[in-house]
Amino acid sequence: MNKKYVLPVMSLIILISIFIIQTSFKGSTMTKLQPLIEKAIYDFVMKDIDGHEVKLEQYRGKVLLIVNVASKCGFTPQYAGLQKLYLKYKDQGFYVLGFPANNFLSQEPGTDEEIKNFCSISYDVTFPMFAKISVKGKDKHPLYRFLTEEATNLEFAGEISWNFNKFLVDKNGKIIARFGSKIKPEDEQIITAIEAALK
Repeated sequence: MNKKYVLPVMSLIILISIFIIQTSFKGSTMTKLQPLIEKAIYDFVMKDIDGHEVKLEQYRGKVLLIVNVASKCGFTPQYAGLQKLYLKYKDQGFYVLGFPANNFLSQEPGTDEEIKNFCSISYDVTFPMFAKISVKGKDKHPLYRFLTEEATNLEFAGEISWNFNKFLVDKNGKIIARFGSKIKPEDEQIITAIEAALK
């Protein structure tokens, strides 16, 4: 080989080797994510806003609207709509489950106690509220892995886009619908889906 080509060729080989090593390393770290132990929504045990363990098994046979909530978001007024939904349909076996999360622009900075007080004073929330969790990123709670991964929710998988994403779960624990943050709780498509699930 001509000497003037030796250095560029060697440099190219080194760069390719570095790229292959980095790619392999990234791949190996991604495979460390363990499969979920929980196979159904009812397998989860969560902490409520007061720190008590709650088995989601207790909601078997109920229709659930699972929502990641936040206190300082443009969508925060949806608490009022969620509470109205809960009051309207709770006697038919419907529950809203609120999961505070601080994943988006630090819009849920408070402690569980502060969140509970805010919800009670500002929106008279009486539907079940849970301890603050992460719904996105490396520390995503297993419940939200279950809700957003294709392996457990093929039809409605995908990362949480913002506060107040909503998952509708039927009486058998199947995720049957998903609604984005901009779709308000009182929207006709949510009401229609809830009423159909309650039949």
